[in-house]
Amino acid sequence: MNIQQIDAHATSLRHGELHHGRSVERLVAGTATSDGAGVKLTRVLTQQLQQRLDPFLMLDAFGSENPGDYIAGFPDHPHRGFETVTYMIAGRMRHRDSAGHEGLLENGGVQWMTAGRGVVHSEIPQQEEGTMEGFQLWLNLPAQEKMGAPWYRDFAAAELPRYVTDAGVEVTVIAGASAGVAGAVSRATTEPLYLDIHLPADTSFTQALPAEHNAFVYVYRGEVSIAGTAVPQQRMAILANDARADQILIEARQPARVLLIAGRPLHEPIVQYGPFVMNTKQQIYEALSDFRDGRLG
Repeated sequence: MNIQQIDAHATSLRHGELHHGRSVERLVAGTATSDGAGVKLTRVLTQQLQQRLDPFLMLDAFGSENPGDYIAGFPDHPHRGFETVTYMIAGRMRHRDSAGHEGLLENGGVQWMTAGRGVVHSEIPQQEEGTMEGFQLWLNLPAQEKMGAPWYRDFAAAELPRYVTDAGVEVTVIAGASAGVAGAVSRATTEPLYLDIHLPADTSFTQALPAEHNAFVYVYRGEVSIAGTAVPQQRMAILANDARADQILIEARQPARVLLIAGRPLHEPIVQYGPFVMNTKQQIYEALSDFRDGRLG
């Protein structure tokens, strides 16, 4: 579905032509873990859910006021075969990589990196106290793009497209399109939708979703209801795939903030070994060899 089709879809939503919403298949609590040099986080989308939520490979949520939980950051480490999307709610993190990119990710900003054939990068906090909170999403690359050139861009908070509904719902469009607003990033193959939605009390939000796209909602403030299912804070709601469904309706009795993420599945083999995600074991062996011999990044 291209932006014009999404706009038409949204128009028909406003005119009441669409009326079947996605339901919640199940709720996921996530797993407390650590990564990098000991950064504490919750892995919400785990490896066991990769096929179900294809093309998404991982979602980490991090948030702490204790510097000991984040201060060491993520020193140099490699990636190949996918994209990383880091969304910083609060805090400051500096990125450097072997492709010569460098940027400072700050409150409300997004860092989008395509690892492609390979990059070695670091993400190091630029603060010694205060809150650091955000998310990192891994988006798979189709087979024909896994060995493409690395790409990187920082988006400051002010650069991210936003709109406010008549009811006062604030929507940041990181990827895809919503209510005629094109996001900061688009991808032709996976067609990712990534929205940060702030709902005041007693409001609702509706978004058109292609029936064939996999989708989930992560609540990071408050609680919402989706098709009669309560989704509390720090829970991911995997949305059921239903050929009749053409939208999602999110309702909030109290103020809430959620991420809505959806995309077109690739239906390709997923073979992951740590920071490498390819289609075959042989490609993983090649990635390990390239990293060991200094050819990756």
